[in-house]
Formats: sequence, structure tokens, C-alpha cells
Amino acid sequence: MLEYFSEPTLVALIGGVGGVFLGLAARLGRFCTLGAIEDYFYGGSSVRLRMWGTAIGTAIFVTFTCAALGLIDLGQTAYLSQSLNLPAAIIGGLMFGYGMALSGNCGFGALSRLGGGDLRSFVIVLVMGLAAYMVMSGPFAKLRITLFPHHAASADTTGIAHWLSGISGVDVEAIGIAVGLTVLVISLITKSDDKSYFWGGVVGLAIASGWIGTTFVSQTGFDGTPVVSHTFSAPIGETMLYAMTASGNTLSFAVGSVLGVLVGAFIGSLFKGHFRWEACEDPRELRRQIAGAALLGVGAVIATGCSIGQGLSAFSTLAISAPITLAAIFVGAYIGLRQLIEGFQEIN
Repeated sequence: MLEYFSEPTLVALIGGVGGVFLGLAARLGRFCTLGAIEDYFYGGSSVRLRMWGTAIGTAIFVTFTCAALGLIDLGQTAYLSQSLNLPAAIIGGLMFGYGMALSGNCGFGALSRLGGGDLRSFVIVLVMGLAAYMVMSGPFAKLRITLFPHHAASADTTGIAHWLSGISGVDVEAIGIAVGLTVLVISLITKSDDKSYFWGGVVGLAIASGWIGTTFVSQTGFDGTPVVSHTFSAPIGETMLYAMTASGNTLSFAVGSVLGVLVGAFIGSLFKGHFRWEACEDPRELRRQIAGAALLGVGAVIATGCSIGQGLSAFSTLAISAPITLAAIFVGAYIGLRQLIEGFQEIN
């Protein structure tokens, strides 16, 4: 492959293909983090929550199976190369979840809706990308580093599977495969719409494809390509930068992933006949969405990942931060939804 494409182009294509399937899952399978939470707490339905479980279980199982086959280098992933910062995981997750409720989307959800013609999501994407970069490498970067420093992981804190392996003596990969199968069984044990299981599996495979593809380029190329998978916080800002400075910049997995989601969502919306241009008619709604988008960007950078980055990509490696951050995101989203729907008033 490297005979025909440069390394940046190849990793962008890898990210783009996975992104297309993620976009299709959002539009055709209704895969959505906030939607799953809202359905569970206010719709009495756990279908989309089990879809999430299917995605997580598939991602873990495939990732660790491929690691056992030498196709994925887990040690090179960012989520396993740094130690857990508990305050960052909790505070960043709560901020992200609350911002998700205010804006009505996470970064991935906003991209998928933008692909369907929702111009309100365009504002969310822009504000989130800008806020993420302001905190990651902009004027607030030093404050973030001071408040939430990250350190290289020691051998015994790299991940849940590594920790369990140290206790039991069982291979890391075997533990990961067993955990992935367990999550899958729990998610599939209740009869549900087969379509939700299918699209959950597609999402899980898309996450694993990022690890597989970038590991291949990292091991066969010469540019020191990082081993990454999908996340949608800083990559949105990176895509914005690339759009403005392409002549002096290079393609990346992140840019390909973001553009892939837009393409997949566009195709999915056309297939369903749902594509239509929409705009915000209520200034109060737009103000709330802008505030939520800013919290999304800031929270994702503090937590080192969004609902997809920590909730799926990090979870697929069984990083210690993943379940903590995902739980904080769910709590933050529940608080935000309750404020919007119930106004914190007791329901008799």
C-alpha cells in the first residue's frame, strides 16, 4: 500500500473508511450516545444502550484478538501509554456529558447530523473544535496542564487487562478477549431489534479498524505514524486547521475520520430520504447549543477523549480511564437532560 500512497494519505484513507461506516451507523442505525441515554431514562427503552454495549464488546473482542495475532500494537496507543488522572477523567467526563445534553449532540453526533443537512450542528462542530484547541494547545493549555497533568504509565497501570494479567498470570490478550465476549453476551442476552445489534457491531469493527490500519502503517512506514483510532474532539479542530492551512499541512487519520463521518452520514441520509437543510430559529436554543459545544470541546480535552474516544476507542483497549470517563459522561448527560426536561422539579 505504501508503494501507492504516502503515509499521511494512507492513514487518512484508513480513518476515512472507518468514518464512513460510523456515519452510516449514525444515520441508518441511529447510533447516538445522547439518544441512548435519553431513550433509557425518559423513553423506557434500552435498545440503543444495548447497541452501545454491542459496539463496546465487539471493539474489545476484535482489538484483543488482533493484538494476539500481532496486528495491533496496544503498547503504542495513547490510552495505555499514560497513567490515569482520576480528577481529569471525572471532571472532563461530567463537563462533556453536560455539554452534550445542552447542545443536543456530541461531536460525532453533530458531524452525523451535519451530514444530513442540519446547519445547527455546523455551529456546534465549529465551536467544539475551537474550544478543544484553545484548551489543548491554545491560551488555556498551560492552565489545563497545571490542573490536570498527565504522566507516562507504569507497567502495572497500563490497563484493566494488564492489571488482571498481573494478578492472575493469564495472558493480556486472553483476558481482553474474554472481557469482550462477556460484554457481548450481556448486550445480546435480551431479545432486541437485530438491526441495532448489526450496527453496534459495525461501530465496534470501525474502531478496531483504526488500530489495525495505523499499526500496519506504523510498523511498515518510516514517518513514526502514531497508533490511533476514532475520536471526535481535537480531530474536529485539526480538520478545521487543515481546511485553512492544507498547503502547509499534511493529511492525518483524524482529518480522514471526520470527513468520512460526514460522507457516511450524507449517504445514509440520502438513502433514508432524510436529507434536508435545517437552521436554528430560536436564539435561546442557539445560545444553549453554543455553550454546550464549548463544554464538549473543553471536557473532551481534559478527559483525553469524547464519548467515542474514551467510550469506544479507549474502552477497546480496556484503558482504566475508559469506564470512569464514560460513567462521568452518562452522569453529566443525565443531569443536563433532567435540567432541560424536568427543570429539577420533583415529579409526583
